[in-house]
Amino acid sequence: MGQPLVELTESGLFCAAGGFYIDPWKPVGRAVITHAHSDHARWGCQTYLAADPGRRLLEIRVGPADISTLPYGQSVNHHGVKLSFHPAGHVLGSAQVRLEHDGEIWVITGDYKLERDPTCPPFEPVRCQTLITESTFALPVYRWEPPEVLFAGVNAWWRANRDAGKASIIYAYSLGKAQRVMAGVDASIGPIFTHGAVEKLTRAYRESGVELPPTTAVGEAASGGKKAWAGALIIAPPSADGSPWVKKFEPASSAVASGWMQVRGARRRRAMDRGFILSDHADWPGLLAAIAATGATRVLATHGFASVLARYLRERGTDADVIVTRFGDEEEPQTPEAEPS
Repeated sequence: MGQPLVELTESGLFCAAGGFYIDPWKPVGRAVITHAHSDHARWGCQTYLAADPGRRLLEIRVGPADISTLPYGQSVNHHGVKLSFHPAGHVLGSAQVRLEHDGEIWVITGDYKLERDPTCPPFEPVRCQTLITESTFALPVYRWEPPEVLFAGVNAWWRANRDAGKASIIYAYSLGKAQRVMAGVDASIGPIFTHGAVEKLTRAYRESGVELPPTTAVGEAASGGKKAWAGALIIAPPSADGSPWVKKFEPASSAVASGWMQVRGARRRRAMDRGFILSDHADWPGLLAAIAATGATRVLATHGFASVLARYLRERGTDADVIVTRFGDEEEPQTPEAEPS
């Protein structure tokens, strides 16, 4: 058996035939990026290639850099390797990377989800022989409820707080989750204010053509004392929880939006009034459905519960294993998250 099309190196996933890395975690010459979350898009590479809808977000993430983009489905040839991006449904601009070389087809999913999300194109399964898939929530306990049910709960919580004269603070990751929250809630309930880190990326979404309800950065809001926040929804990153910044909104009710809220223990770890089970990653049925749709005969699972997923697939006849990468999980509630500068 010859050299695999994609290998794990000290700098990340490397396609030697094409001379490029996919989501490298160290500065490299040529980086192919699945999406703009900080664990997948690192600063310092000589050149970047990404899906076209994510250009603005990548510019914010890596700063001034040599960035090229491709529309979804359009291919480019790197030293005989045919490369194309396909929607992953994770966040705006998120993409699966399809590589074809000498009759082999590999797909690297990056992060993905199958649930409906008005802020980005939906996941599209890509046929391949070898699949490298995320496995963040690869346990049978993780099963997401339909978005309309989830957001009905968020709206009811916000409306009850408004009627009680309280602000509603919801903690959601600044890139992707925050915009999904604002797109899913009923904006007629009250005004929506945002943390500066959230507003910066929300503007990039709007510049990229995504329609979102009106929002105002907290720092740009007219001063009106505590009454200004009563009935409002404030969207902030988890890192703002417990900071002096949130005290201005009192009296307030707080909630966190995360897939980890599926597990009761995770809810107890945060001093929140509510936990909404909202994830930008595939749940257990979603992972299995996505993998099956690719027709892959070999599956490599990475980050999250990779060993569980690989074992499950092997028991059902698929050649599956774990590939240990440094990709993290922007939803993890136990550690402070890195906010974009």
